[in-house]
Amino acid sequence: MSRYLVEPAYRHGSPSLTAILLINLGTPEAPTKVAVRRYLGEFLADPRVVEIPRPLWWLILNGIVLNTRPGRSAKKYAAVWTADGSPLQVHLARQATLLRGFLGEAGHRVAVEYAMRYGQPSIPATLSRLKAEGCTRILLLPLYPQYAASTTASAFDAVAAWLRGVRNQPEMRSIRSFADHPGYIAALAASVREHWASHGRPAASYRLLMSFHGLPRYTLDRGDPYHCECHKTARLLAEALGLGKDAHLACFQSRFGRSEWLQPYTVASLRALAKEGVHRVDVICPGFTADCLETLEEMAIEGRSEFLRAGGREYHYIPCLNERDDWIHALAQLAASHLQGWPTREAPDAAALELSALRARALGARS
Repeated sequence: MSRYLVEPAYRHGSPSLTAILLINLGTPEAPTKVAVRRYLGEFLADPRVVEIPRPLWWLILNGIVLNTRPGRSAKKYAAVWTADGSPLQVHLARQATLLRGFLGEAGHRVAVEYAMRYGQPSIPATLSRLKAEGCTRILLLPLYPQYAASTTASAFDAVAAWLRGVRNQPEMRSIRSFADHPGYIAALAASVREHWASHGRPAASYRLLMSFHGLPRYTLDRGDPYHCECHKTARLLAEALGLGKDAHLACFQSRFGRSEWLQPYTVASLRALAKEGVHRVDVICPGFTADCLETLEEMAIEGRSEFLRAGGREYHYIPCLNERDDWIHALAQLAASHLQGWPTREAPDAAALELSALRARALGARS
C-alpha cells in the first residue's frame, strides 16, 4: 500500500495559487476536563515541548499530569471562554480574515488560512485542504514573534511530517521569527501609548512589565535563541517608548514543574516590585500575538491578584495586538516581503492593458 495521501490526478493547465498559513499553538475545543485532557495529551507528548527521556516522561504524563492538571486547567479556560469559543481561536480566525483583506487591497491574490499546532484545525488537515484547492505555493507564518524550538520548530515539524506523505508537494516558504520587525515593535508601542492616554503615565513608583512565556533554562544552555530574542524585543519596545532602564522589566511566566526556567519569573517579579514600593505596574505580553489563557487568566487575573496581595496599589493588563489595524498592517508587510518572486499580483484587466499600450505608443511617438 502506498504511504502517500490520496491526491487528485494532476491536470495540465490548472491554475496555480498561493496561500499563507497562519499558525498558532492551539486550544482545547471546549472548557471541559475531557477536552482539556485531550489537548494537553497532544501538546505535552511533543518531544519538542518536554525534552526528557520519553519512557520516563510517558509515565509522568499519563500517570500524574493528565490525571491532575486537566480539571484545574478547565476551570481556568472557563473563566476566559467567550460566546464565540476559545479567545485564541476567535482572534486567530479574525486575523486571517483581516490579513486576507489587507493583502487584497495591496493587490495580492492569496488565500489566507489558519491552523493550530495542537487541536483543530490541525496543520495537516489545513495543508491538505489548501492543496486540494489548487495552492502550489504556501508561506508558513507561525505567529510566534520570538523563535523557540518548542513552538516555531515544532510547527515546522508538523509541516514536514505532512510533506512526507505528499507525492506532488507544493513549494514552501517559512518565516522563522519577527522579534525585531519594525511594524511589530511599532504596534506594541502604540498599544502602550494608547493605554497611557486612557490611564495616565505615572512619573514615579511605576514599571512596565513585559512578560514572555517561559521555557526551561536548559533550552538556553542547548542553544535556543528564544531568551535573547525576547530581550531584544523588550529593549526595542522600551526604546520606542523612551523608557529608562528602571522603568521596565522583562520577565517570564507560565513555569511548569520544579526545574529551573528562564528568569526572572513574572510572579516573583510582581511580588518583589510591590514590596519594593512600586505602586503601579502595567503588564504587556509581547510574545503573544493574540489573547489566550496565558494572558487573560494568568496575567490579567492571577497577576493582578499577586501584585495587589503583595502590597501593590494599581495593576493594568494591556491586551495583545489581536486585530489592531497597525498590527495587521505589519503582518501584511511581513508576509509581502516573503512573497516576493511569487506571482501573487492580480493580473491587469483588458482595459488596463489597452491603456498601458496607448501610453507606450504615445511615449514612442514623442521620442
